[in-house]
Amino acid sequence: MKKEIETANIPFLLLPKPALLITCGPFEKSNIISIAWSIPISRKPPLVAVAISPTRYSYHLIEEYKAFAINVPTYEQLNAVKACGSISGKDVSKWEIAKLTKERARKIDTAVIKECIAHIECLLEKKVELGDHDLFVGRVVEAYCEEEAYDLGILDTSKFKPILHLGRDKFTTTI
Repeated sequence: MKKEIETANIPFLLLPKPALLITCGPFEKSNIISIAWSIPISRKPPLVAVAISPTRYSYHLIEEYKAFAINVPTYEQLNAVKACGSISGKDVSKWEIAKLTKERARKIDTAVIKECIAHIECLLEKKVELGDHDLFVGRVVEAYCEEEAYDLGILDTSKFKPILHLGRDKFTTTI
C-alpha cells in the first residue's frame, strides 16, 4: 500500500542530492550557505541553478552582487555543511565557525572554499521568483576541481566521498 505524502515533504522524495556550499558577496565580506537544491540547466551556454529562500542572508548578497560560487565539499566537511546551514552569516563569520579557509575565486569577486574539491563560479544570469524559494540561474564563468577527483569527465566518487542530503538534518555518502 502506498502512503500519501504531505505537499511540504514532496522535496524529500527527490533526494538524496549533493549538499553544496555556496559562497557569495565580496571576498572580504563573503558568506557561505549550505544548499541541496541545485540543478544544471544548460551546457551551451553553461548555466546552473540554485534554489534559495528569500529569508536567507546569502539570497540578498547574490541579488546585490550578481555572482556566486558553488563549492563541492567532501564528507569530511559534513560538520561545516551543518554549521553553515544552521546559522546566519549576517552577524557572524561562518568561515570561523565552520573552520573553513577562504581563497579568492578566479573570475568573480567572492571567495571559494579551499577545503572543497570542486568549484563552479557563476555570474547571476536571472532570478526566478517561484514561492518560498527562488531560483538563481548562474552563467558559469569558471569551473575547476582537484585533479585526482576528476576522471573521464565526471567526479569520481571512488576517490572521495560526497555529502548526500536525505532531508532535514540527515546525510549519507557513497560506499
